[in-house]
Amino acid sequence: MSDTSTNKRTKAQVEPAELESPRKRKLMLALLAAAIVASGVGFGVYYFTVGRFYQSTDDAYVGGNLVQLTPQVSGTVVAVNTDDTQVVRQGDPVVMLDAADAKIALSNAEATLSQTVRQVSGLYVNNDFYAANIAQREADLARANDDLKRRQAIAETGAVSGEDIAHARDAVSSAQAALDAARQQAEANHALTDRTTIEEHPNVQAAASKVRDAYLNYARNTLPAPVTGYVARRSVQVGQRVAPGTPLMAIVPLDGVWVDANFKEGQLSHMRIGQLVTLTADVYGSSVKYHGRIEGFSAGTGAAFSVLPAQNATGNWIKVVQRLPVRVRLDQRELNEHPLRIGLSMQVEVDTHDESGAQLAAASNTTYRTDVFAQYGAAADAEIAQIIAQNMPASRASASAAPQKAAPRRDASRRAG
Repeated sequence: MSDTSTNKRTKAQVEPAELESPRKRKLMLALLAAAIVASGVGFGVYYFTVGRFYQSTDDAYVGGNLVQLTPQVSGTVVAVNTDDTQVVRQGDPVVMLDAADAKIALSNAEATLSQTVRQVSGLYVNNDFYAANIAQREADLARANDDLKRRQAIAETGAVSGEDIAHARDAVSSAQAALDAARQQAEANHALTDRTTIEEHPNVQAAASKVRDAYLNYARNTLPAPVTGYVARRSVQVGQRVAPGTPLMAIVPLDGVWVDANFKEGQLSHMRIGQLVTLTADVYGSSVKYHGRIEGFSAGTGAAFSVLPAQNATGNWIKVVQRLPVRVRLDQRELNEHPLRIGLSMQVEVDTHDESGAQLAAASNTTYRTDVFAQYGAAADAEIAQIIAQNMPASRASASAAPQKAAPRRDASRRAG
């Protein structure tokens, strides 16, 4: 009896404990399922209200211009005034070539121009000479006609012989011939000077072109920095013989960098030009944020523009998701505060809420230019004007007094050489 009652009590005590464990498991599984469902619903709500309007990638890098410094004339390098990592300002003389031969050629061209101006000036002076000569010949012809008329008037009286009258007629013919010759000479000289000035005379212009060419060859022995930026990839050395087009160094203007973000093709459907972009750089961390806008889309993927493009028509083709470069323009003020270097990694996130822009049609055209070489042409023109003014007759020199003010530019260029 005692054993039977003990077993009953033990079973009654064990059964509730065994039943409670499955209930707990079911409760935990229900809570887990509810959590998963709630997370899914929350993610779905977040995705459809916020997440689907943002596309991000870490395949993004800083890009920029690499301005090549190359000579326009051949020569021997005599000075290099900068080195890698240093900053140069636009117009600074960076590399100097030996300009001895170019200086001699320039001096010869200047002498030829001076001689040509004096010769052409003589043509204009001859106009006055031939005009005076015509006036003299006309006076001689008038006097010869008067002599002939007087002799013919008294010929019947016998005071003048027939021979004198014949000589008088010959004198008139000779005077007429001399007048015609003077007029022809004047006309020939006017053909060289009419409808032009000394400065615009073809001979002077031809000589001036040779001076301009020689001056440019001389000035180009000094290579200025085309833009303000940092020197990179310097390869030129003093004593090196360089030819036109030889890369000497690169100058990187860091105030105009951009970001090329490579998005997967499935991320591009809602991207448009002008959309807002938020960026972070690995070099500064997530605490520094950059802001910009999409500036344009590449015309093709990296695989299409590679040196050896993939042959997708082969039998062992495998689909590979392509990426398309997207150009992002950065805020210049933020770049000034936290400069970026070319090639740095970036994290990019695009806000695609605004789809009013276009993908390709609205892409803006950008122009890069430098005017440091324009001063060579201006200095050459000033040099030519000074030479012409100095070699013109004194009566015409006043018209060329103004261009002489620009002459010191050439002297400064020669000192730089």
